[in-house]
Amino acid sequence: MKTLFAVAAATLALTGPVLAEGDAAKGEKTFKKCKSCHMIVSPEGETIVKGGKTGPNLYGVIGRVAGSTDFKYGKDLVAAGEGGLVWDAESLTSYAKDPKGYLKEVTGNSKAKSKMTFKLKKGGEDVAAYLASVAPAPAATEEAETPAAE
Repeated sequence: MKTLFAVAAATLALTGPVLAEGDAAKGEKTFKKCKSCHMIVSPEGETIVKGGKTGPNLYGVIGRVAGSTDFKYGKDLVAAGEGGLVWDAESLTSYAKDPKGYLKEVTGNSKAKSKMTFKLKKGGEDVAAYLASVAPAPAATEEAETPAAE
Protein backbone atom coordinates (compact mmCIF):
# COMPACT_ATOMS: atom_id res chain seq x y z
CA MET A 1 0.00 0.00 0.00
CA LYS A 2 2.89 2.37 0.74
CA THR A 3 4.20 1.92 -2.81
CA LEU A 4 0.78 2.61 -4.31
CA PHE A 5 0.43 5.73 -2.17
CA ALA A 6 3.91 6.94 -3.08
CA VAL A 7 3.24 6.49 -6.81
CA ALA A 8 -0.10 8.30 -6.53
CA ALA A 9 1.44 11.17 -4.57
CA ALA A 10 4.33 11.52 -7.02
CA THR A 11 1.92 11.52 -9.95
CA LEU A 12 -0.16 14.26 -8.36
CA ALA A 13 2.92 16.32 -7.59
CA LEU A 14 4.18 16.12 -11.17
CA THR A 15 0.89 16.93 -12.89
CA GLY A 16 1.12 20.62 -12.08
CA PRO A 17 -0.50 22.79 -9.46
CA VAL A 18 -3.23 21.16 -7.48
CA LEU A 19 -6.40 23.20 -7.50
CA ALA A 20 -8.07 23.12 -4.14
CA GLU A 21 -11.83 22.72 -4.35
CA GLY A 22 -12.52 24.72 -1.21
CA ASP A 23 -13.35 28.40 -0.82
CA ALA A 24 -10.20 30.43 -0.16
CA ALA A 25 -12.14 33.34 1.40
CA LYS A 26 -13.79 30.99 3.90
CA GLY A 27 -10.42 29.32 4.46
CA GLU A 28 -8.83 32.63 5.39
CA LYS A 29 -11.43 33.03 8.14
CA THR A 30 -11.09 29.41 9.28
CA PHE A 31 -7.29 29.75 9.36
CA LYS A 32 -7.73 31.97 12.41
CA LYS A 33 -8.09 28.70 14.36
CA CYS A 34 -4.73 27.56 12.98
CA LYS A 35 -2.67 30.68 13.55
CA SER A 36 -2.21 30.05 17.24
CA CYS A 37 0.31 27.40 16.16
CA HIS A 38 1.09 28.19 12.51
CA MET A 39 2.32 31.22 10.62
CA ILE A 40 2.51 31.95 6.91
CA VAL A 41 5.77 33.70 6.04
CA SER A 42 7.37 33.77 2.59
CA PRO A 43 11.03 32.80 2.11
CA GLU A 44 11.75 36.51 1.58
CA GLY A 45 10.43 37.21 5.08
CA GLU A 46 7.05 38.70 4.10
CA THR A 47 4.57 37.91 6.86
CA ILE A 48 1.24 36.92 5.33
CA VAL A 49 -0.24 35.69 8.61
CA LYS A 50 1.50 36.30 11.90
CA GLY A 51 1.05 33.21 13.98
CA GLY A 52 2.62 30.85 16.45
CA LYS A 53 5.78 28.82 16.08
CA THR A 54 4.50 25.65 17.72
CA GLY A 55 3.72 24.30 14.25
CA PRO A 56 5.60 24.70 10.98
CA ASN A 57 5.33 27.68 8.65
CA LEU A 58 2.59 26.79 6.15
CA TYR A 59 3.85 28.94 3.28
CA GLY A 60 3.99 26.70 0.20
CA VAL A 61 2.67 23.63 2.03
CA ILE A 62 0.46 22.57 -0.90
CA GLY A 63 2.76 20.61 -3.21
CA ARG A 64 5.47 20.12 -0.57
CA VAL A 65 6.77 16.79 0.69
CA ALA A 66 5.47 16.19 4.21
CA GLY A 67 8.00 16.79 6.98
CA SER A 68 10.55 18.34 4.65
CA THR A 69 11.07 21.89 5.91
CA ASP A 70 13.24 23.30 8.65
CA PHE A 71 11.04 22.27 11.56
CA LYS A 72 11.26 19.54 14.20
CA TYR A 73 8.54 17.21 12.91
CA GLY A 74 7.46 14.00 14.58
CA LYS A 75 9.06 10.83 13.24
CA ASP A 76 5.78 9.52 11.81
CA LEU A 77 5.17 12.63 9.72
CA VAL A 78 8.75 12.48 8.44
CA ALA A 79 8.22 8.80 7.60
CA ALA A 80 5.06 9.69 5.67
CA GLY A 81 7.04 12.21 3.63
CA GLU A 82 9.84 9.73 3.03
CA GLY A 83 7.12 7.29 1.91
CA GLY A 84 5.96 9.77 -0.74
CA LEU A 85 3.36 11.97 0.97
CA VAL A 86 3.13 15.27 -0.87
CA TRP A 87 0.56 17.66 0.57
CA ASP A 88 -2.38 18.43 -1.66
CA ALA A 89 -5.82 19.77 -0.77
CA GLU A 90 -7.25 16.32 -0.08
CA SER A 91 -4.39 15.01 2.05
CA LEU A 92 -4.08 18.24 4.04
CA THR A 93 -7.83 18.25 4.70
CA SER A 94 -7.75 14.63 5.88
CA TYR A 95 -4.71 15.23 8.07
CA ALA A 96 -6.24 18.33 9.69
CA LYS A 97 -9.45 16.43 10.43
CA ASP A 98 -7.65 13.63 12.33
CA PRO A 99 -3.84 13.95 12.34
CA LYS A 100 -3.08 10.79 14.30
CA GLY A 101 -5.60 8.66 12.40
CA TYR A 102 -4.34 9.98 9.06
CA LEU A 103 -0.72 9.14 9.88
CA LYS A 104 -1.73 5.66 11.01
CA GLU A 105 -3.41 5.10 7.66
CA VAL A 106 -0.64 6.61 5.52
CA THR A 107 2.31 4.98 7.28
CA GLY A 108 0.66 1.67 8.06
CA ASN A 109 1.90 2.09 11.64
CA SER A 110 -0.93 1.42 14.08
CA LYS A 111 1.01 3.31 16.77
CA ALA A 112 1.70 6.42 14.66
CA LYS A 113 1.54 9.72 16.50
CA SER A 114 1.19 13.32 15.49
CA LYS A 115 2.41 16.42 17.29
CA MET A 116 -0.70 18.20 15.97
CA THR A 117 -3.40 17.70 18.58
CA PHE A 118 -6.01 20.08 17.18
CA LYS A 119 -8.64 18.52 14.91
CA LEU A 120 -10.26 20.72 12.27
CA LYS A 121 -13.59 18.89 11.96
CA LYS A 122 -14.88 21.02 9.08
CA GLY A 123 -13.51 23.62 6.71
CA GLY A 124 -10.24 21.86 5.96
CA GLU A 125 -10.79 22.04 2.21
CA ASP A 126 -11.31 25.80 2.55
CA VAL A 127 -8.08 26.19 4.54
CA ALA A 128 -6.24 24.15 1.88
CA ALA A 129 -7.65 26.45 -0.83
CA TYR A 130 -6.53 29.48 1.18
CA LEU A 131 -3.03 28.09 1.69
CA ALA A 132 -2.80 27.32 -2.04
CA SER A 133 -3.88 30.88 -2.83
CA VAL A 134 -1.23 32.63 -0.72
CA ALA A 135 1.84 30.74 -1.89
CA PRO A 136 2.95 28.94 -5.03
CA ALA A 137 3.50 25.20 -4.84
CA PRO A 138 7.21 24.32 -4.64
CA ALA A 139 8.88 23.26 -7.88
CA ALA A 140 9.59 19.54 -8.26
CA THR A 141 13.34 20.20 -8.22
CA GLU A 142 13.10 22.10 -4.94
CA GLU A 143 11.22 19.18 -3.38
CA ALA A 144 13.93 16.75 -4.42
CA GLU A 145 16.67 18.96 -2.99
CA THR A 146 14.98 19.69 0.33
CA PRO A 147 16.32 17.39 3.08
CA ALA A 148 13.85 15.80 5.46
CA ALA A 149 13.81 17.21 8.97
CA GLU A 150 15.38 14.99 11.59
